[in-house]
Amino acid sequence: MAEGNIGKGQKIFKQRCEQCHTVEAGGKHKTGPNLHGLFGRKTGQAANFSYTQANVSKGITWGPDTLFIYLENPKKYIPGTKMVFAGLKKKSERKDLIAYLQDSTK
Repeated sequence: MAEGNIGKGQKIFKQRCEQCHTVEAGGKHKTGPNLHGLFGRKTGQAANFSYTQANVSKGITWGPDTLFIYLENPKKYIPGTKMVFAGLKKKSERKDLIAYLQDSTK
């Protein structure tokens, strides 16, 4: 997968994700979980966040490839998730957001 643009990804995060998620270490959970440490973590495993059984049971490990599929249509990838985000249809936007998340959540 080609690299995305971190700056563009940050703008997408602020516009589409920040109302429900934080990225910094020790950041609070909102409607969605804090995303710090996302890469390499299994679905439904952020400490002290109440996930649906669908998220817990999915059992995949988050990485660029799995996020690329998930972010296109979260409810299709994890049926039963409580994430209400419709998804990012444009491949370039998903790549940019993933680049930002890789940079901001480690």
